[in-house]
Amino acid sequence: MKRPILIHPDPRLKQVAAPVADLTDARRALAADMLETMYDAPGIGLAAPQVGVSERLIVLDCVKEEGEKPRPYVMFNPEVVAASDVTSVYEEGCLSIPEQYAEITRPAEVEVRWIDMDGTERTEAFEGLWATCVQHEIDHLEGKLFIDYLGPMKRQLITRRMQKLKREMARG
Repeated sequence: MKRPILIHPDPRLKQVAAPVADLTDARRALAADMLETMYDAPGIGLAAPQVGVSERLIVLDCVKEEGEKPRPYVMFNPEVVAASDVTSVYEEGCLSIPEQYAEITRPAEVEVRWIDMDGTERTEAFEGLWATCVQHEIDHLEGKLFIDYLGPMKRQLITRRMQKLKREMARG
């Protein structure tokens, strides 16, 4: 089931998400809903706070090539356990900040530990777009948005655009 995506500014996007204590059927269903919502948007990552659930759950799939098989990840309680000193710059966007993009510098490679849908602890190294995406989504769990990496002027400009967009959406 597709879920509505919260649009910045929304106080729920700034909250630190709670750890997931146990994997219930409801949480697995939420993960499936989030993948459906992300693919439909279309996006390459989505965090539970973006659909109004303050829990440490993210989904991502950075496969974008036409005809290439999707590689969805579902991560409960993800955490970066190692990051490279080497950085990379990607133009990032966010489903909660539609049509706004900015170049963000992050570690080029990260190692992430998480619990998968089966309750198994996994650790994997990510690089390139995958590394950027997983860091962006984990930031959401800390109440941090990609625009928080920008200077105050640019951040305020984007926030004003989002306030205007939300007013227009409310008018229908």
